[in-house]
Amino acid sequence: MNDRHARLALAALSLAAAFALPAHASNVPLPADNQWSQFSVDSALEPSLSWIDDSGSPLNFDFNIGAGFVGTLTIVDAVFGGDTFKVTNFGNLLGGTSSVPLADIGSAVDHGYDFDAALADKSFSSAVFTLGAGSYHIGGFLDQSLLIDGQRLDATLGAVRLSVAPIPEPSTYAILLAGLAAVGMVIRRRS
Repeated sequence: MNDRHARLALAALSLAAAFALPAHASNVPLPADNQWSQFSVDSALEPSLSWIDDSGSPLNFDFNIGAGFVGTLTIVDAVFGGDTFKVTNFGNLLGGTSSVPLADIGSAVDHGYDFDAALADKSFSSAVFTLGAGSYHIGGFLDQSLLIDGQRLDATLGAVRLSVAPIPEPSTYAILLAGLAAVGMVIRRRS
């Protein structure tokens, strides 16, 4: 049994164990620390193909962005390339991850749980959303699924991360524009 099949068998056993647990909705706080938070999708546990936690419960990530700040939310497919997601905020469509070629599990690129490697690889779908001040309740569902023997696998992993930064003050833009004007005048005088 090769490493890829062993990983699939282990994932199937983990998901079967999770299937035995009672389901409840999970609302998880998403810290603005630019660290990955994992989610799963498995049609055997959640037929709607929604994001789920380790117990098989529907999963949403909650966070707030304060006034004067802007958030960057990143979503990436993981393990095998070829899946895409739709992303929701309070159940309303926020957008989707990038389009990627439909792949068969036998030929799909495999980065395991290295979310940064998956983000850098165009075989894996991803999305970056810029978010303003407010409250967020982010969830999602599997849109395109990797194939196994020509059939949709409908099981995958992915991750989200959030970073938050202050919005630059208008005076910062004024200083930047003044600096650019000064550089332009110097170049103009030299011409």
